[in-house]
Amino acid sequence: METKTLSAGGPDAPDDHHRKQTRKATASGWIGSALEYYDFFIYAQAAALIFPQLFFPSGNPKIAIVASLATYGVGYVARPIGAFVLGHWGDTHGRKTVLLICMFMMGASTMAVGLLPTYHQIGMAAPALLVVLRLIQGFAVAGEISGASSMILEHAPFGRRGYYASFTLQGVQAGQIMAAAVFLPLAYFMPDDAFNSWGWRIPFLMSAGVLFAGYIIRREVDETPAFAKEADASAVPKSPIKEAFKYSWKDMLRVVCMALMNVIPVVTTIFGAAYAVQPSYGIGFSKSVYLWIPVVGNIVAVLVIPYVGDLSDRIGRKIPVAVGAIGSGLLSFGYLWAISIHSVPIAFVMSLLMWGVVYQGYNAIFPSFYPELFPTRSRVSAMAIAQNVGTLITALLPALFATVAPPGSNNIPMTVGSIALAVTVIAALAAWSARETYRIPMSQLGEPDAVPIEKSEYDRLRAQTVADEKLAKVSA
Repeated sequence: METKTLSAGGPDAPDDHHRKQTRKATASGWIGSALEYYDFFIYAQAAALIFPQLFFPSGNPKIAIVASLATYGVGYVARPIGAFVLGHWGDTHGRKTVLLICMFMMGASTMAVGLLPTYHQIGMAAPALLVVLRLIQGFAVAGEISGASSMILEHAPFGRRGYYASFTLQGVQAGQIMAAAVFLPLAYFMPDDAFNSWGWRIPFLMSAGVLFAGYIIRREVDETPAFAKEADASAVPKSPIKEAFKYSWKDMLRVVCMALMNVIPVVTTIFGAAYAVQPSYGIGFSKSVYLWIPVVGNIVAVLVIPYVGDLSDRIGRKIPVAVGAIGSGLLSFGYLWAISIHSVPIAFVMSLLMWGVVYQGYNAIFPSFYPELFPTRSRVSAMAIAQNVGTLITALLPALFATVAPPGSNNIPMTVGSIALAVTVIAALAAWSARETYRIPMSQLGEPDAVPIEKSEYDRLRAQTVADEKLAKVSA
């Protein structure tokens, strides 16, 4: 493949102002994603742990579990719709405004869940209202990752895009830590009756802080140079979605397939939680003990993610994604097997390996890899639509798992693990078929004739950028 050189003073080279904006955008993306995904995942925890008893008829526990996990999946049904609307907004009005919209919608809908009456109070209206609010959540979150990833990527210096963009997902993992951790003191110290009556509402009502903190954080972020350049040149497209499907449909299909990797968090935090703690499965993990599994796994992930992002800036995006996909798919067997034999220690170890370490080969890199596949004009739309279609498919898996492996069925780990592995193989093949992007300049991303920087020149520029960053930190 033809390569080109880029001088240290090229368009991707950072200066002091650029470095400050990079740090600011990265902090905004991290904190915003943490806050918004705190909202999203407290629902996931509640859907697995307590909603079957509170929002559905208690006569048939098997149906209640399937129905509760299905409401989790319903949130993903709205995500493609939100991706079309919010992706269009992000490509026509800017990355900053769409992130503020996402934050406000998510915070308001999550607080409303905390105020809902239960099935025993208003009957079938309770699960109906729950579904409506979950749809709003799904709509809102559809623009978060694509918007935050694009914002950080477009602020990041060349040679460091993988590292900085990975903080988007580090924020997501931190949000999951908060989501699980906020349940822990309630599960430990509150009597079951009090927790099921009103204690579960506390994490949802705490989302009021999301609205305030999110507004304060994100209003201070400047629009990205890439989008600002298009706006100044009156080059913002009228229909970025049309352009995405016309010029980038092959890469959108690849992203759909890679986004199927959401099967791993589904196995870890949704089906795994129901399998471990719901009495009808007969495993008997206490809720307070099980909640530590995703907490510890996510703590490890938060530590691992920046290193994996930095690794992708040195060796490329494709290899870590493929290895992480297949490796975590294989480990899902061990994780579910540990739950089946009632072994909390082994379940912890399997979770740390599968979720905390190996899965991050994919998770830490897709925030740079996905947007790098698309041009600035349609980046948010293309990524948001493709990613959310993929996650929609995997969001239906908890109900599928509960259907094909219901309480009382034989060999649940083999059944669910086989499905998970098959899905991760599809994701790995999609990543391997994509072009490598880490050495392509920002101005050429998404272009079919893009020319990567020569490897030796790329390594030199990246080393200079890292040295300048270290010097700037010392001077500060």
